[in-house]
Formats: sequence, structure tokens, C-alpha cells
Amino acid sequence: MSGPRQRSAQRPSQRARRPDPARAVAFDTLRAVAEQDAYANLVLPRLLRERRLAPRDAGFATELTYGALRMRGLYDAVLTACVDRPLGELDAALLDALRLGVHQLLGMRVPAHAAVSETVALVRGRVGQGPGGLANAVLRRVAERDVEQWVAQVAPDAAADVVGHLAVEHSHPVWVVRALREALAVRGVAPEALDDELAALLAADNAAPSVSLVARPGLADVSELLDAGATPGRWAPGAARWAAGDPGSIRAVREGRAGVQDEGSQLVARALADAPVEGSDEQWLDLCAGPGGKAALLGALARERGARLTAVEVAPHRADLVRTAVAPLADTVEVRCTDGREVGDDEPGRYDRVLVDAPCTGLGALRRRPEARWRRSPADLSTLAPLQRDLLNSAIDATRQGGVIAYSTCSPHVAETRLVVDDVVRRRDDVELVDASALVPVPDVGGPTVQLWPHRHGTDAMFLALLRRR
Repeated sequence: MSGPRQRSAQRPSQRARRPDPARAVAFDTLRAVAEQDAYANLVLPRLLRERRLAPRDAGFATELTYGALRMRGLYDAVLTACVDRPLGELDAALLDALRLGVHQLLGMRVPAHAAVSETVALVRGRVGQGPGGLANAVLRRVAERDVEQWVAQVAPDAAADVVGHLAVEHSHPVWVVRALREALAVRGVAPEALDDELAALLAADNAAPSVSLVARPGLADVSELLDAGATPGRWAPGAARWAAGDPGSIRAVREGRAGVQDEGSQLVARALADAPVEGSDEQWLDLCAGPGGKAALLGALARERGARLTAVEVAPHRADLVRTAVAPLADTVEVRCTDGREVGDDEPGRYDRVLVDAPCTGLGALRRRPEARWRRSPADLSTLAPLQRDLLNSAIDATRQGGVIAYSTCSPHVAETRLVVDDVVRRRDDVELVDASALVPVPDVGGPTVQLWPHRHGTDAMFLALLRRR
């Protein structure tokens, strides 16, 4: 007969509990983003595969991860009101766990008791027993109000500071909100409509985007994607949308005959391919090719026309990504690991079509890379702007007379778009601006340069300018 049953000295709420697997994946992703400067869209899929979460748990982990990253600004404002010390004094891991808890309370349909208890279990299992008590007290305070009530309490008054209010409400740094507001104004949004459209753009940045696919011409037909369960894309020929699940389950994607690529990116590549050139059309160049999505689409289009594509990428690991992306087009695409700024001097006037998808702040893809809004700063522009000008000048030098150049960024920031193009064109007498809007089959994009928007077009905020070498 067994002896007397031993009772724990701890209360049930204090006993260590194994963290929920989905929440643990979200927590580990946030820690990788913070500690390793990693990208969530690369870390999260790997963790989901390694830990073999069921589809429902994987979906929960995905929403929890991206939601906590996107809404960090608002959630930190809420936590500041609920914690009796500066957030910077909290253990970084504890703060990440609290952000996950706040998102469950304010951004997901998780019952308050479950959101609190599961987050406390996560803290006790991954951070420590002591911080678990703090997490419990803080999250109970958060649960006293809904998200609209918290916004009303922690955001600046909209009548006095509309930018500050929208920055907190939609969880963007103030400098980003100002830059997006200026970009909308420059593209012709009327002053009386500006704040409403800005709010719509910020809200679109916080909406989970659908996965866009592209059937690469000559390698796959869009019907193959539709037969696999995708739905037709909205704008680009060969585009499709994938609602849920791993797009790698589609055979054409696994084999590299199709790929994951935002429709805005597809439209940029096709606009360059469709722009009229004078004379020969045999040598194409992608000057900043990594990670390879545009290079693969351009390579497929070039192959159909009997042309060849040279894909240049300065970073060796990104050049390897390009090689993987264009592997089915090895007979058409040559990948070089070199500095695009040198190509104009090394190969002057060689190419008929040149793409400069310039390095930028990435403010046009915040819905896909939510952590980018917290990593970038206005200081980045002082480094990027000279690089963007140098690359565009190199591209023009590498283009023959009568050839065309596409300058694109995944950012609507005026300093990375219009100002770069206007400055380069003003300083040269051998290049002219072409109306790009005629080559992009999308309404309300402006002209002669094109600006796409998440809230209007459902794409990343891609900018495109087309130039012809005279």
C-alpha cells in the first residue's frame, strides 16, 4: 500500500506548466527576431516544420507571431500604462511574452482567462517563476479594457496630433506615418481626404496579406496553379492567389516553374519587359537581383523572346538565392556576384533592358515584414539615397541608346522614389522619363511614374519609373 500522498507547497497557479506549443513557437520566433536580427517570415516556417504543429495550431502561432510584431507599438503603449517601471527595465524575453499576451487579449478571439493563464505558463516555463507573477498582474490589468478603450487612453488626441494618434492606433513609428502621409500627398491625394486615406493605408499594413503566386511564362501556365486550388490574381498575367497552407505543396512551385511573388513585383518586371525599345532586344540586365523573384520572371520572359538575362547581386548569400530561383532557366540566365555600381563602367552601353530594384527601407512591404518598421530609422535614408543614385546611374551607363531602364523600390518614401529619379534625370542629358502608367494595367497609379498601394491595389507599395537612354 502506498504511503501518504505528498502535496506541493506551491499554489496551483504557481506550478510550472509546459508552455502551449503554438505559443512557444511564437515566443521563440520573437526571440530570434530580437536577438539574431532574423526575419519572422524565415524563422516561423522553419519552426513550424521542426515542431510539426497541427494546421490549426500552426495558424494560431502564425497569427500570434505576426500580430504581436505588427502591433508592438500600440501594445508597448498599453504595457507602459500597466507596468510600474519603464519597459526598458524589463527582461527582454519577458517583454516579448507580454506582447504575445496582449495580442491574445486585444487582437485575437482568445478568452481572457486563457490568454492570461497560458501566457503566465509560457513566462514561467521560458523566463522564470518570479516573472510569472508580474505577467499575471499586468495582463489582468490589460484585460480590463478592450482595444478601442486602450487606444482612447494611450494615444494622443487626434484633433491635436493626428499623426501621433494614428501612429499609436495603427502601431507605426511616427516618422513612418509622416513619410507615408507625404507620399500620399505627393501622389495627389487631396488635403481633405489625406488623413482618412493615411488611416486606410496604415490599416492595410496591419492586415495579413494573401500569398501571391506567379506562373513563369514558358515554364508553367496559371491554369496549373488554379487546378491546385489557387484563385486568379487581380492584375498581373500569370498571377494567382494562395489562400492558406504551404505553396510548396504545388508541384510547379516545388520545381521552380512557378514561385511566390507579390503582384506588384510581377507588374514591375512585366512593365520593363513590355516597354518599347529601339533596335535589338537580346541582352537584359537585373542589376540588384537578390533574392531572385524578379530575375526568375524576367528570365522566363527573356527566354520566350530569345534574349538572355544577366542577374547581378553583390551579396554572396543572396546570389545563391538567385541561382536557386533561376535554376530552371540556367540556359538563359547568368548570375554574377558583383557590385552593380561597377557594371556601368565595366560594360557601358551593352544592355537593351535594365532593371534597378534598388535597396530601400522596405516601407512598402510592412504587411509582409512587420518587424521592418521597428528596425528602420530616418538615418537609413542617408546611406540608401546615395546608393540608389549610384545604382541608377550605373544602370543608365550600362544601357545602349534606345534601351530602357526600370527603377523600382518597395517603398513609397519620396526620398527613395521621385527625388532619386528626378535628381538623376536632371543631372544627365542622355536619358528621358517614359510614361510607365501606360504599361501597368492597374487604375489609379498616377503617372508618368507609378505608385502601387496596399489599401488601393492589394499589392506591396511598389514604385516604378521607366527611363529611355537617348
